[in-house]
Amino acid sequence: MTRTVVYSTALVALVAATAMTITSIASPKWVSVTIPSPSGGTVTDTIGLHRRCAGSKCVPFPEESRCADERSFCSMWRTTGFLMNFAVVAELATLAGFLVVLLGGRIRRREGSGWKALGGLLAAVTAAQFVGMAVVAYLFDHDDLFLVPGYRLDSSWYLCTVSAAVAFLTGLGLAISARLLPPEDGYQLLAGGSNGV
Repeated sequence: MTRTVVYSTALVALVAATAMTITSIASPKWVSVTIPSPSGGTVTDTIGLHRRCAGSKCVPFPEESRCADERSFCSMWRTTGFLMNFAVVAELATLAGFLVVLLGGRIRRREGSGWKALGGLLAAVTAAQFVGMAVVAYLFDHDDLFLVPGYRLDSSWYLCTVSAAVAFLTGLGLAISARLLPPEDGYQLLAGGSNGV
């Protein structure tokens, strides 16, 4: 397997991870609850990083009333939003880096060149997403907003988890391939032909 195949596979994985990250930010489904309505049926309340939706009506989140009295909830929730936005920027920079490495030829793919920079960016993506995910999980377990029975971590939280895992495994795969695969310019064919020896 050549390094080009490794980098191309890693690029495809990172494109998928970036799409999952953007979807998790845009979709207000980090935490949700479905409760019976007094008039019959059910009401679904979904909370995202920047908005909260009940049915088809969405409002900014967290609300200013929730941020009064120096509560740490708002700071922590907004920190998660910042970390996820940072992760997207780092993912986009990593995608650009992959293109530079792939289009730059063998020299850029050699040990010590591209994989270390890309690995560092992927480590930043992974750290930002895992910390953001952990903050939401902590708030889910400890904040009184989620004391109502039925609240659960929803699809955006899981997308963030999968995206972070893909970014981590991509970085790990690049590091392993840099150490184990032979250089691309390793063996050359002999000019005089070969007689099977």
